[in-house]
Amino acid sequence: MHVRPAGLFAKMAARYNADVQVEKDGDVVSGRSIMALMTLEATCGTVLRVSATGPQAVDVLDELSALVARKFDIPDEQ
Repeated sequence: MHVRPAGLFAKMAARYNADVQVEKDGDVVSGRSIMALMTLEATCGTVLRVSATGPQAVDVLDELSALVARKFDIPDEQ
C-alpha cells in the first residue's frame, strides 16, 4: 500500500473507538499505523482482510469499506 492510501486508511481508522486490524497472507497489522500498513506491500488488486473490534467496529468497517470502494478518492490515471 502506498503512502497516500495508507495515510487515508489509518487516519479514518483512528477516528473511531475501535481496534482495526488488516491482514494479508497471514500477516496482521494495525489499521491505525501508516508504516504497518505499508509493510504489507499491498498493490492494487491485493486481497486484504479488515476486521475491527470495539464500540464503533461496525461504523469504522462501513467507512473503510466505502473508502476502498472509492479507490481512496485517488483519480484514475489516464
